[in-house]
Amino acid sequence: MGQPKKTTMSPAAQYFAEVLRLLRVSAGLSQNELGDLMAYSGAAVSAVETCAKPATDDFVEAAEKALGAGGLIAVAVKYLRLDRYPAHFQGMVQLEQEALSVSSYCAQLIHGLFQTEDYARALYDHAVPPVDPEEVEQHVTARLERKVLFDRRPVAMISMVIEEAALRRLIGGTDVMRRQYEYLIESAERPNVTVQVMPTSRAGHACLAGPMTVIETPEEVTLVYLEGQGNSHLVSKPDEVGVLARRYAMIRTQALNPEESVSLIEQLAGEL
Repeated sequence: MGQPKKTTMSPAAQYFAEVLRLLRVSAGLSQNELGDLMAYSGAAVSAVETCAKPATDDFVEAAEKALGAGGLIAVAVKYLRLDRYPAHFQGMVQLEQEALSVSSYCAQLIHGLFQTEDYARALYDHAVPPVDPEEVEQHVTARLERKVLFDRRPVAMISMVIEEAALRRLIGGTDVMRRQYEYLIESAERPNVTVQVMPTSRAGHACLAGPMTVIETPEEVTLVYLEGQGNSHLVSKPDEVGVLARRYAMIRTQALNPEESVSLIEQLAGEL
């Protein structure tokens, strides 16, 4: 059904498309015949093979089963899932999901790991330039998938220090924020999660230079991720990491303690 066209798809998606085509041809199947075995249309198979559309998790699973690929197709899922994230964040999400600990300071927005679906979606209402609705759904789904870190084994330690001002910004309106407050309170009850609030009453603190996420890798190496305005930077030089890690350690002592923080979030919820 024609040759693959020029595409903006990622290398992972392009590689998957080529492997799928080669395995299908090797099995002596047309696109329509493979589609029938997968309970998809031949057009859907063609769209993936030509990189017109990305392969979903369900599509990958169906192709693996139909072609009896011995895991060759199924293994692609974890790489294809990265395409659901903005390009500047793809490396970070891999580090995050494998980390021993993830510790964040948030100045303007709630950290992605702690966002509800409605809060995450509402953030795109103010995007400039506007984001295509299909892309929004892709990004929101990907953000929610990151939450598996909360229940991962071995257990990951997760902490967030967030500015009170960020919590008071009613992203999505009162109903969305009420549920978001409830979710933060529920998350804080987990034994591996700590939520702290930096009150606006404090004149200054150690992280006024901006937000950060401190990551401890499985090799017990500490890295710091900095992000803003669609750009990001991973800090790995020991001396620079040391400075940022000390700032984060200091801000945890300057913020409200976990119990006080939950009380403030409950207060904010009660004000809606």
